[in-house]
Amino acid sequence: MTSAGTCSSDFGRFFRSWLASPLQVAAIAPSGSALARVMTQEITPGLGPILELGPGTGAFTRALLNRGVSESDLTLVEYGVEFVAVLEARFPLARVLRMDAAQVGRQSLFDGAPVAAVVSGLPVLSMPIRKVAHILVGAFRYLRPGGAFYQFTYTPRCPVPLRLLDRLGLKATHVGRTIRNLPPAAVYRITRRQPATSLN
Repeated sequence: MTSAGTCSSDFGRFFRSWLASPLQVAAIAPSGSALARVMTQEITPGLGPILELGPGTGAFTRALLNRGVSESDLTLVEYGVEFVAVLEARFPLARVLRMDAAQVGRQSLFDGAPVAAVVSGLPVLSMPIRKVAHILVGAFRYLRPGGAFYQFTYTPRCPVPLRLLDRLGLKATHVGRTIRNLPPAAVYRITRRQPATSLN
């Protein structure tokens, strides 16, 4: 359970990071437990590695652990130096990488495509569409068939534009929302489109 002191210090970290770089952080507070539950509700433990992009102070990471995901199955990609230090201290068995999420596809994070799910805490709405494309292409490089990319948003529609989804052969499905978050948020599952089946 997260203590009140931890919540307060996490808020302080997010607020300072937001003041320093509002487009990169895009939120003045970490995601709440209600949103974290919706983000992770479809993820089944034991199916393989989980890649988390932009974990911040670890709200979604904790929810994954609460669902039974092994800490050693987690790879956490975070750009903020202050957040990286927090993640390394809180999740010592996870692999924590300091890097821009747009660079994941240019690295060799995994052999092949073993990743069962990608959980994204990234502020994609504030990013150039080209960067969002790099993030998705990189993440799907490691996602195995049937794997999903989970993205939250504070807006009423998927934060990844339909034209980009179409271009990459992806589709987005709304999987839940919560009003018990500040601000209220929705979650989308992004997956590969299935090829059309022949009628012959």
